[in-house]
Amino acid sequence: MELSRRAIPYTPFAKDLSQATIALVSTAGVHLKSQEPYHLDGDSSYREVPGDVSAADLMVTHGHYDTSSALQDINAVFPIDRLRELQREGFIGGVAPLHFGMMGYTLRMKEVIDQTAPEIARRIERSPTDAVLLTGG
Repeated sequence: MELSRRAIPYTPFAKDLSQATIALVSTAGVHLKSQEPYHLDGDSSYREVPGDVSAADLMVTHGHYDTSSALQDINAVFPIDRLRELQREGFIGGVAPLHFGMMGYTLRMKEVIDQTAPEIARRIERSPTDAVLLTGG
């Protein structure tokens, strides 16, 4: 289904959260410290973040919001540790094996809509992920 400003596709979530595997997708500029940082003048690419990542191995590259809270605690914009806590408590079934970060600032929105977002969606659809938690910066 094609996205439009008038009709956003909606799929009701019928699975019990205690059985659901959750992935994170963030436009806050999250990436592994070992990955190439985003281009601050605009970036429509994404970075893969493994599900077993340590929060200490993550950082934020973004010049278009105050990143100080995210740099102190990555969970402010990429709540990977909170998802693990929810899993341990039985509130969710699991943490997905793969998550995605983007910068969220680009002058090439058509590229994001036509290429980047569909590629991330395809990757998620082919994974055991049941739902996605979207975060911004």
